[in-house]
Amino acid sequence: MPTRVDKLEFLVLVDNSIERLQKLPPGFIHELPQHIHAPGAERDELTGLPLTRFANFCCGAHGLSILLTTTIGDKSYKVLFDAGPEHLSIDRNVQAMKTDLTDVEAIVLSHWHVDHSGGIVRALEMRQEQAARAGKALPPLPVDVHPARPIRRGLAPPPKYIPITNWTADPTYAEMAAANGVAVPNDQAHEVTSAAGDSTGVHVSGEIPRVHPYERGLVGAVTWMEGEDGGAGEWMTDEQIRDERYVAVDVKGKGLVLFSACSHAGISNVVTDAMERFDRPVHMVVGGLHLVPVEVQPVDETVDFLVRRVQPRPDWVLPLHCTGMAPRAKLVNAFGEKCVPAGVGMKVVVDGDDAREAALDDVDVGVVA
Repeated sequence: MPTRVDKLEFLVLVDNSIERLQKLPPGFIHELPQHIHAPGAERDELTGLPLTRFANFCCGAHGLSILLTTTIGDKSYKVLFDAGPEHLSIDRNVQAMKTDLTDVEAIVLSHWHVDHSGGIVRALEMRQEQAARAGKALPPLPVDVHPARPIRRGLAPPPKYIPITNWTADPTYAEMAAANGVAVPNDQAHEVTSAAGDSTGVHVSGEIPRVHPYERGLVGAVTWMEGEDGGAGEWMTDEQIRDERYVAVDVKGKGLVLFSACSHAGISNVVTDAMERFDRPVHMVVGGLHLVPVEVQPVDETVDFLVRRVQPRPDWVLPLHCTGMAPRAKLVNAFGEKCVPAGVGMKVVVDGDDAREAALDDVDVGVVA
């Protein structure tokens, strides 16, 4: 069971979408007010007002990175969940949000797809650069990864299922080491610990059981496999993306906040596994739900699962990254204001509630037919 935290804050550092104008519920903060209310915010010399300088704002990119900050008692811990697709977006957005990476306890990679792994080396380099400016010497940063790193991954879309493209290679362990990171392969469920050995309250899943037949994985996904005895390699169907893992944080009196980077296993399977594993209600579902293309992904079944079949249903849904615009609209229609289409630069604060904690332990959780 993961350590329950007193408070969780998370900041979306990389995402496909930029959204700065919609009305947000309490606890959700757009990028703009974080800039203009920051200590030492730049002011216009003519009006004296805080200056909105868009050249210093975050940019969107096809990928995901979320900085998690948990508070347990009087201590706080930071964990970076994924790092976006390449060096440019993570670099710009870390600078835009003035994010200190020197106190990050670990990077957790959800799965070996470059839109999540491509910025890892740059994040490690920025940590080193920030430390150098502050006169600090830092130990290598753990990079929590699944041990089954593929050679290449690509797409062979229906109806022909012929490979048409592949992504650039994921960073190697050697490249991480050169940037003062150390890969820590782990395919079992576990909790991230701090450099001092403390629990951070950030739980990383093992392989996600596939129990809902309508969730088919990433249709058309292929992985390049080496040939036997040095022979030519070949593409192999790999639609299940078995190395994908989710992250869970259990907030006192609120329940589970689930971070699912792409949901190749299916968000219904993710939620089901988390509830069975922890016997706790789901407070918030955050991340890419991969409900595109809608012709092959189970949009209606997923919305029905989250709205009706999860008991009790999640308090909040925050679709990000690869969810898709049409599925986002269906989730908004189903959840109303409890669905917040999030984007890069958004910060969310989840405060624990000690008074509700005992009652929450008595809640019956499960999935109905």
